[in-house]
Amino acid sequence: MKTLPWHDKNMVLLVAMLCVSASAFSQVYSNKEVGKKNQALADSIKKTEYPYALPIWGAKATKLGFNLPYSAGVGVNYLWQRSQLVIDNLQVGFNNGPMTNLDQVVRFDNAISEASGLNIRPDIWLFPFLNVYAVFAKASPTTTVDYGIYVPDETGNWNQVIALNSKAEFQATTMGIGITPTIGVGGGWLALDMNMTWSDIPELADPAFAFVFGPRLGKSFKLKNPDQNIALWTGGFRLMLNSGTNGSLYLKDLFPTQDLQTKVDNGIQNVTNLSAQVETWWTGLTPLEQANPVNKAKYETANQALDAAGTFLGNMDAALNDEQFATVQYSLNKRPQDMWNFIIGTQYQHNKHWMVRAEYGFLGTRTQFIGMLQYRFGL
Repeated sequence: MKTLPWHDKNMVLLVAMLCVSASAFSQVYSNKEVGKKNQALADSIKKTEYPYALPIWGAKATKLGFNLPYSAGVGVNYLWQRSQLVIDNLQVGFNNGPMTNLDQVVRFDNAISEASGLNIRPDIWLFPFLNVYAVFAKASPTTTVDYGIYVPDETGNWNQVIALNSKAEFQATTMGIGITPTIGVGGGWLALDMNMTWSDIPELADPAFAFVFGPRLGKSFKLKNPDQNIALWTGGFRLMLNSGTNGSLYLKDLFPTQDLQTKVDNGIQNVTNLSAQVETWWTGLTPLEQANPVNKAKYETANQALDAAGTFLGNMDAALNDEQFATVQYSLNKRPQDMWNFIIGTQYQHNKHWMVRAEYGFLGTRTQFIGMLQYRFGL
């Protein structure tokens, strides 16, 4: 496998998944009031008639001394993130022609993908310890990628025949559902956030699926007003994407085309020269040397790479004859380079209705920031 953010759409896919899925947790929970200093509050909760229909068993939980959050809420999130993908089985074609497998010949120097987005998250407490929510999001990803096509010469050394770069901006629309089992005792709490999302990117053939798991462990600290608190937490964030992706986009939207024809012409010439060198080396060997498994493997590997690079560049050259309407088709498997990263977060609760939150994810190849404003009410 290679670290292969070759096709902008696949970086966009990961970015869109993160931008909507990372926002799905809000730090509210059913808290068991304990300790002498909270005894009066616990007694008051037990004696008060629970006024709402949700959560189910809410009245029973309050009789046990659990301080419940309001049973419904709406959150608005701002998100930013940067990350990388690992991709294999990469196949590319032009103008709906034959696909060429490029796994062997593509190498990358730099790939940066960033995105920002907004999402809306309505939720309800179905049970005192289970929150259920939906996610509706819009993301605007941008990716910049520098990479090259490499083939071997007669000595077996790999040479770059063309250097390419691409930058693209896209829009993604996402919907999803999630659940958060959680419990708190004495202000300490544990939450296990899980959600599934489906993202629609016009250039992808099918909506993209992702599953996120985010365990968090934290502590809330009450302020002078008992309804006000500050929470701190730490945890992890794990992202799993569906592995297969295929789609199509215009060539002019992927590559800067002002000097692309010159690069392609030079690349074709480089492939031709290296192919001639390999053939000269091979025909100069004796039959016994050609039968040597090492030389035979070197020759076959070189020809496979040269054929793939030559076919790719030849098809791109033909597509450039109709640059305005030329299209690129692709198919590949992908996954995040790092499925897990580390997160830290904080939240200020002004009262049981209003709260503001920030969370930062880091380590590995994924970095993310989330800011959230939430309003809660009883149902």
